[in-house]
Amino acid sequence: MSAQTKGIVKDSLTGKPLPYVSIWVENENIGMTSEEDGTFEINTTPKSRNLIFSSLGFQKKKVGIAQTAVVLLNPVAFELDEVVLQNRKETKRREIGQTNSSILEAFENGPRIDVKYFAYSANYKTTKFIKKVSVVTDSQIASASFKIHFYSVDANGFPSAELLSRDFIVSVSKGNKRTTFDLTNLNLIIPKTGLFVGFEKLMIEKNKVEKTIIDKETKTTRIHKTYAPMVLYNWVPRDFIFTFSAGKWNKQSKPDSIRDKMMVNEPAINLILTN
Repeated sequence: MSAQTKGIVKDSLTGKPLPYVSIWVENENIGMTSEEDGTFEINTTPKSRNLIFSSLGFQKKKVGIAQTAVVLLNPVAFELDEVVLQNRKETKRREIGQTNSSILEAFENGPRIDVKYFAYSANYKTTKFIKKVSVVTDSQIASASFKIHFYSVDANGFPSAELLSRDFIVSVSKGNKRTTFDLTNLNLIIPKTGLFVGFEKLMIEKNKVEKTIIDKETKTTRIHKTYAPMVLYNWVPRDFIFTFSAGKWNKQSKPDSIRDKMMVNEPAINLILTN
């Protein structure tokens, strides 16, 4: 039996509501996003103990279920690095992330972040700037918003620190399509350890899609609720794949007993590099 936990997320310094904060039930596959006014409602179960609140530019916070009426997030104090002017020519272009798979499939994956790993190559030395990112999505509504994440890679190969200091939120139009977003102003350089690029659905009222389902046997109806857009996936061979759910990173690796790579659903995300 589930219950509704409600509250509002605010900036601890200004008191202003915080929109699009990612909220996860710790150790459970339940998630939600705060609305534009900072409010949220999330399903919890009798075993739910804590909620995890996360938004770029703020410290992650774990809060007990009973203490979520008003959640205050502390802004992160960034040390300003020395500004180094990069001589960008933009005379070269290289697209990375293409696959041999012609299979593109969209399906409801619930509250999680799916990432695609981009390994570094010495060939990228002459095109080190990340100029654009493209994502293939399927949306049932006219304007669906989501987050794109850029993660560094830690010593164990897991997604680590975010490469941006603020959430990168974008929108796509209705239909099944590839949309390209310009990253020029973010000054991203592909790390020599590679990076992960992730898709996170915003589970907010504006993105909600409801469908009435009728049970043929009992003739009863229920409302099936999903959130747009859905990211499309390539069916590809990989040694591992990561997803973020239940407030933590989870790694799926091929068993040692299997010689070949395992087949996985990987989000259809490409990067365009320039010099």
